[in-house]
Amino acid sequence: MRTSNHLIGFLNFLTFLLSIPILGGGIWLSSRANNTDCLKFLQWPIIIIGISIMVVSLAGFAGACYRNTFLMYLYLWAMFFIIAALIGFVIFAYAVTDKGSGQPVVNRAYLDYDIQDYSGTWLADRVTSRSYWSRIASCVRDSHTCRRMGRQFGGVPESADMFYRRKLNPIESGCCKPPTSCGFSYINETVWSPGGGFVGTGLDCARWNNDQDQLCYSCDSCKAGVLASLKKSWRKVSVINIVILIILVIVYVVAIAAFRHNKRNDNDESYGETRMEKSQPSRIHF
Repeated sequence: MRTSNHLIGFLNFLTFLLSIPILGGGIWLSSRANNTDCLKFLQWPIIIIGISIMVVSLAGFAGACYRNTFLMYLYLWAMFFIIAALIGFVIFAYAVTDKGSGQPVVNRAYLDYDIQDYSGTWLADRVTSRSYWSRIASCVRDSHTCRRMGRQFGGVPESADMFYRRKLNPIESGCCKPPTSCGFSYINETVWSPGGGFVGTGLDCARWNNDQDQLCYSCDSCKAGVLASLKKSWRKVSVINIVILIILVIVYVVAIAAFRHNKRNDNDESYGETRMEKSQPSRIHF
C-alpha cells in the first residue's frame, strides 16, 4: 500500500512538472500577443489549464502523502476534466488555424499573404471584424515591428535586391510593405513609390501609405499576416500540448490503477481486522 501511495505521489509530482511547460506556452503566447500577434485573449485558456494542472497535482500529491481519500477523488475527477479541456483546446486550435498559408512570389525570398486564403474560419472572422481589427492594428503599430525592419550599411539603406532576399515574418510582409502585386518601386523597407511601372488595382494598393503611422495597417494583407503569425504560434504550442497530453493520459491511467489498488488493500485490511475480532474467544469477567 505504501508503494502505491509513493507511486501516486510521484505521478502527481510529474504532472506538476508537466504543468510548467503548458503554463510557459501560455506565457509565451501572451508575450507574442504583446509584441506581434496582438490578439490577447487566445493565451488565457492555456494559462488557465496550466495553473489548474499545477494546483490539482499539488492536491493529489497531498492526498497521496496523507492518504486522504477525498483529495484523491478530487484529484482524479479534476484531472479528468482538465485532460478533456486540453483535448478540446488542441482540437479548437487546429480547427481555427487549418486554412491559409503564405504565397510564394517570383524573385522574392519572402511570402505574400492574401486574406482570401483564411476566409471562412472563426479566427479570420474574429480578426477581420471592425471592433477587433482597430485594436489589433493599433497594437501592431505600437509594437514597432515595421520600424525595426530598417537596415543600413555604411549609413545607406539596404538595396532592393538585398531586401528581396530577406525572409520576412508574416507581420513584416503583410503590414510593413505593399503587396508585391501592386508593382510599387522599393525606396527603403517601409517607403515605396507607386511610380516607375505597372501599379495593381487591388484595394490594398490604394490603402498603402508611406506615412510611418499608416503603412499597410488597414490592408487585408496585414490582416492575413496577423492570421499567419497566429497560426504559426498556435501550432507550435499545440505540438507541445499534444506531447504533454499523451503523457498526462498515461499518468492518469496509472494513477487510477494505483488508487484502486490502494482501495482494495484498505478493504482487505478492514476485512482482516473484522475476522480477527470475530475469531477471538469472548472473555467472561467475574
